[in-house]
Amino acid sequence: MGGTLLVAVGVCLLLLAAAPLVYYVLSLFCVSQFFPRARGSQNAQNRFAPPVSILKPVRGLDRDAYENFASFCRLDYPEYEILFAVADEDDPIISTIERLQRDFPERPIRLITHIAQVGANRKVNSLCRLVAEARYDLLVMSDSDVRISPDYLYRVAAPFEDPRVGGVTAFCRPMPAGSLVSRLKALGFAIDTVPNALVARKIEGKVQFAFGWMMATTRARLAEIGGWEAMANHHSDDFELGNRLARSGYRVELLPEPVGMVLPEESIKQYLKSELRWSIGLRNVRPAGYWGVALTHALPWSLLAFLVARAAHWPAVAVAYLVCYLSLRLALTYATTKSLKESSAMRSFWLVPLRDALAFGLWLAAFFFHTITWRELDYRVEKGVLVPLGRDHAA
Repeated sequence: MGGTLLVAVGVCLLLLAAAPLVYYVLSLFCVSQFFPRARGSQNAQNRFAPPVSILKPVRGLDRDAYENFASFCRLDYPEYEILFAVADEDDPIISTIERLQRDFPERPIRLITHIAQVGANRKVNSLCRLVAEARYDLLVMSDSDVRISPDYLYRVAAPFEDPRVGGVTAFCRPMPAGSLVSRLKALGFAIDTVPNALVARKIEGKVQFAFGWMMATTRARLAEIGGWEAMANHHSDDFELGNRLARSGYRVELLPEPVGMVLPEESIKQYLKSELRWSIGLRNVRPAGYWGVALTHALPWSLLAFLVARAAHWPAVAVAYLVCYLSLRLALTYATTKSLKESSAMRSFWLVPLRDALAFGLWLAAFFFHTITWRELDYRVEKGVLVPLGRDHAA
């Protein structure tokens, strides 16, 4: 009787361990289906080009900040403006923006300081002010580490020709600094962010999120969901924007062409703190879904299956799980990095198991940590809302 029970438990564990492998197969299907179709559809679109206000809340000096900003000044687009918001008057980024204004006098580039504290999220505080200062209805928001091609604004604007579209967002193509840590970070964007987003899109039937590195909406749609002021205390402001637009009945379009993201040089400690911050945020905005993420981590499940199968004297099954994990994971890595045109990640295949081990550890750690450090400021996260810690927030 005891032996039969152990066999039954072992079989159940093996079935559970197969779930992440099924997820990889579904991810491969979603990636192979999305990019060719979306790019074909996008190429057929006309050059709809309403005037655009590009809003950039910035804090601190990122790697290659000038070149990142300059890419927005070299856009092939008929009419647009660029607005920067900087909360601290002694921020070193200000001199870079002033240099940009001198080097591109033909572009309307404005620098805005004296940002009011609407809520705990400093980025959203800046966005509130930027929206108030923007001249145009179509608002394109991007982070300071983003770099784009000259025709990219046409891609962002085109979906808004359809009045049913409320928002647009895009994947990112990571541009690592070259260190091991930076390459690990780049791998995460390629092999986790893309499959997770496309599987969620497939299961839910629509996009219900946005990515903060590039998101766009109109002034009218933003006002309908309460403006950025309604999200000023939230940790995951990008998720909130996309989710609120989707819940209001609008489509959120996910572009197949990624924006470039220049990754910083980080220590392993900085990298882990940054990754943990996003794990804590995800656990807070989607608590039930966060538990489901456990079934997307194939490495620990495959190792468990290997041990269970070995203990049950099923050596072929044990080896099969490890072979399936490696082959499917590498196939997915190849598919996503090729779709993003991300050559550096394609050269880092050997780092995939290490990245998976770190990702699982961070998933577990998010259950035990509630405080984060964001742009050198400390917060506690409670049900997706930021609670400032310390006196630095008053600055």
